[in-house]
Amino acid sequence: MAKPFFRLQKFLRRTQFLLFFLTAAYLMTGSLLLLQRARVALPQGPRASSSLQTLPVAAVALGMGLLDSRALRDPQVSPDLLLGVDMLRSPQTGARPGPRWLRSRNSELRQLRRRWFHHFMGDPQGPPALGPEAPRPAAHSRGTPIGCFSDAGQERTLKGAVFYDLRKMTISHCQDACAERSYIYAGLEAGAECYCGNRLPPMSVGLEECNQECKGEKGSVCGGVDRLSVYRVPELQPGSRKRRSVMYRGCFQMPENVSYAFPDSLTQTNMTVDTCAGFCSQKEFPLAILRGWECYCAYPTPQFNLRDAVDGSLCSQEAQTQRLGGYCEVYQTPVQDTRCTDRKFLPTKSKVFVALSSFPGAGNTWARHLIEHATGFYTGSYYFDGTLYNKGFKGEKDHWRSRRTICVKTHESGRREIEMFDSAILLIRNPYRSLVAEFNRKCAGHLGYAADRNWKSKEWPDFVNSYASWWSSHVLDWLQYGKRLLVVHYEELRRSLVPTLRDMVAFLNVSVSEERLLCVENNKEGSFRRRGRRPHDPELFTPEMKDLINGYIRTVDKALRDHNWTGLPREYVPR
Repeated sequence: MAKPFFRLQKFLRRTQFLLFFLTAAYLMTGSLLLLQRARVALPQGPRASSSLQTLPVAAVALGMGLLDSRALRDPQVSPDLLLGVDMLRSPQTGARPGPRWLRSRNSELRQLRRRWFHHFMGDPQGPPALGPEAPRPAAHSRGTPIGCFSDAGQERTLKGAVFYDLRKMTISHCQDACAERSYIYAGLEAGAECYCGNRLPPMSVGLEECNQECKGEKGSVCGGVDRLSVYRVPELQPGSRKRRSVMYRGCFQMPENVSYAFPDSLTQTNMTVDTCAGFCSQKEFPLAILRGWECYCAYPTPQFNLRDAVDGSLCSQEAQTQRLGGYCEVYQTPVQDTRCTDRKFLPTKSKVFVALSSFPGAGNTWARHLIEHATGFYTGSYYFDGTLYNKGFKGEKDHWRSRRTICVKTHESGRREIEMFDSAILLIRNPYRSLVAEFNRKCAGHLGYAADRNWKSKEWPDFVNSYASWWSSHVLDWLQYGKRLLVVHYEELRRSLVPTLRDMVAFLNVSVSEERLLCVENNKEGSFRRRGRRPHDPELFTPEMKDLINGYIRTVDKALRDHNWTGLPREYVPR
């Protein structure tokens, strides 16, 4: 009896040793692979080299469960070790683990191992060994470098379009964005910011003051702190995105004082729309006005606000006979109206904490665009959305409680979340439109459309059943718990932009000139308008869905009237 027991004990000891040996080998192999990945993905430098040495330690510590969140917050833990741990963490670390998460994670690890294997074997055809956080390879810059310029004044050096990209900004990306909008110069600042314009100041600063590397292009300089690396924008290459076209705004009567209303002009024989629009674009004017052989450049003003268009035949007759009459054709150039593009954080912390509250899909981002350009101050957000930050919403990165922004975007409801704010603009949109917009965003991002399979699947009716009640409860909660409210209907903001926006700005306790409001009206669309036709059947709501939504509409309409607000627009209920 003792002999078989002894053999079994011996076998178990060998098995235990074998398991220990295989575990150690696996951990060492994984550490080497992670070290190799770090060598490829991390930038060079003394800090990078020190973090490479800590990667195997971090890998073993994480694999053995020796480091948890409390340990990482310990001030005695080496910063290099923390850097190594951060590299090993998945972007979805905060997600709740489950079978789907494990399958996706295992798939990512398999792909990484294949990349590392190809790199070790020296396979020139293997996949690139770039990690998910590594910047993309440097793109060839076609523009001509002009120099380094100061951007520290009260007004921007380049006043045109503005873009940000914290991870992938390159010189070519900035140049293409500016070229698409017919700008001559592209300026890069702080490694991740892109500014466009057609005019430069006469004096530059030393090239050594532009010393920050582009976030997405190693070895290239993208300005510095309050410093712009400026390039002349090349012509768009064949196959690139098309340059934005000139848009016809209508036929209008000429103002009485032409020289006062139109700051710049050009007269030549055989004047064409393209010639006039090109001239005004170079001068950074958003409007090109054509009358016979005369070309005028202007901004919308109270004397020439583009709200009283006349019959287009009056302008066509003038153009045919070349008579200098009292009518003109107006065209929108590709450049922005620069009178309302400068924005900044509040100079002092706001004493009134204001929310811009809406149900998702109700136009909150568009309302933020209007408020920022009207007031000149950034709006904040309860959430961080990198896509919005890259499109120019710089307050998106600021902490929502900083009180450095004019108002804070939120979709939250519930007494505790509402009573944190001193006042709020409550933006309400037709629930049918809001549900479609939010479903598109969830399935295809800010600018895309959900695919047909999404609308035809069970996902869409489940979405309506859960989100329709949220649309109702969101409004009811803010009406009940909000301390000071301004109710704004999205549809009214669309129909009557300037008067409604004037009320919103007054509610925020900011004084704004009429010229700035007209500038906002001229730039009203912003960067997040879905373009093109919806690629699906317009009849998305079943009779059961309509009955459900219409009941919520009647409930919200009654609550608004009970709180002495105007009820919902009649078009909310489908006829």
